[in-house]
Amino acid sequence: MTIRSFAKINLGLEIVAKRPDGYHDIRTLFQTISLADELAVEPAPDGVFELAGDDPSIAWDRTNLVDRAARRLRQAGGTSAGARIAVRKAVPAGRGLGGGSSNAAATLLALDRLWGLGLGPARLAPLATELGADVPFFLKGGLCLGEGIGDRLTPLPDLAPLPCLLVFPPYPIPTPSVYAGVDASLTSPGKVSKIERFLESGDFGLLENDLERVIFRAHPELERWTSFFREQGALISQVSGSGSAVYGLFPDAASAEAARRRLPGTPDARLAATLPREHYWAQLGAGA
Repeated sequence: MTIRSFAKINLGLEIVAKRPDGYHDIRTLFQTISLADELAVEPAPDGVFELAGDDPSIAWDRTNLVDRAARRLRQAGGTSAGARIAVRKAVPAGRGLGGGSSNAAATLLALDRLWGLGLGPARLAPLATELGADVPFFLKGGLCLGEGIGDRLTPLPDLAPLPCLLVFPPYPIPTPSVYAGVDASLTSPGKVSKIERFLESGDFGLLENDLERVIFRAHPELERWTSFFREQGALISQVSGSGSAVYGLFPDAASAEAARRRLPGTPDARLAATLPREHYWAQLGAGA
């Protein structure tokens, strides 16, 4: 079977508090987009699990979230069933688009089906949480409010689909390095949530990514990209999560395409679209 593994963007990200364990509580809006990897999943003899991928920058070994997801599901399901998974990457790693987390969630869904475990998304969710903070979101898709470390999810009514223009800098940004630069001013008590105000008003202009204060100090060129997208008519343009991808949501396909044509230089840029929940689930297993 073939299962698609979609990317996400963050529509705003607020730092709420620093936790005793060193992590940060956040508030963010996760939104799936149409950019997707593909996982080809085949049965294998009992006890066998083989993983391969076409991106040489990624370790396709036992540290990979796909491998970890498969072994954890095998343990939880009390099975020794085998599988072979080949990943064709379109979502670049280390760009704040959740590619690895999405691959892990897709693996749980595909192997649950292949191995006949019948757990479904609800019973897979605790395993997803063990694998990483962003993994549970990809068992829901669409638009979700993420709280805690991003793993406490509230599905929200979907926004109308919007064209999404993405620019990928030629480097990843390690998430821990960004959060290490977060200062106390971002976690001040009583700070008004602009995400909550956006959910009331629908005004994209309210949304901010608090991590950009850290990211732009080290990578000012990313701030120039967000400014460029806004100048071209984007409703919102931000670094996604901790970066390094920059996105712009545009009111229509023509304006997104016009902005793509006007991009200065020769950046790695791709057009996608936001993916409502119903469309996400309809397309997830397309071709299976």
